[in-house]
Amino acid sequence: MLATFHADLHLHTCLSPCAEEEMGPLAIVRQAKKKGLDVIGICDHNSAGNVAAVRQAGRREGLAVIGGVEVCSEEEVHILGLFDEQESLLNMQRLIEENLHGENNPELFGQQSLCDQNDAVVARETRLLIGATELSVDEVVEKIHQLGGLAVASHVDRESFSLFSQLGFVPRGLQIDALEISPLHSVAEAGDSFPQTKGYRLVSFSDAHRLEEIGTTFTTFRGISPSVKEFRKALLGEDEREILN
Repeated sequence: MLATFHADLHLHTCLSPCAEEEMGPLAIVRQAKKKGLDVIGICDHNSAGNVAAVRQAGRREGLAVIGGVEVCSEEEVHILGLFDEQESLLNMQRLIEENLHGENNPELFGQQSLCDQNDAVVARETRLLIGATELSVDEVVEKIHQLGGLAVASHVDRESFSLFSQLGFVPRGLQIDALEISPLHSVAEAGDSFPQTKGYRLVSFSDAHRLEEIGTTFTTFRGISPSVKEFRKALLGEDEREILN
């Protein structure tokens, strides 16, 4: 039976150096529930290290959590990879680690905190997560698909770290599943302001780095479960699944 799901699939935890320390797994889940969300996606910069803890908190609190990662390509383009299977996400994580170099400077970039499901900090990540990998945009998208994931180009309407800011367009042949519109614009506004979006499926997520930003924008879809599989079908309009906004 089809149901309606409010989905904010681009949230950062305190593992991302640019996110606030308040973005612990349990705090995120509770705030998402307060905002009326049915499913969230955790997409920290170049790491999935806090996904398991958020999923544990989500199971306890009754909120669906999709695991993901926001990969920074060598062109400094951000791409979201969303996965149903934890094993696929961990394989993506390993590929990123093999192609990411540098050590974090907390005073310059911020702390990178690994947490348990109750928001306690259990370790600090030392790799430079804010940096760019040595993977091209094409390689990032191709690997996400090989692992069964969904590839979404992050905040294409922003003036940095997006396909449009870095490349000016969507490269021909890039098998991107959707383009994310940031809270700066509505989907309708983005369609009018950015002709490069024509012909692509558009979604809107909050890209939250603070608790108050969670759910400020989201995408509603119809499916039988709050999963990547069902979200993909909604993007394609398959089997009566659909995107509602």
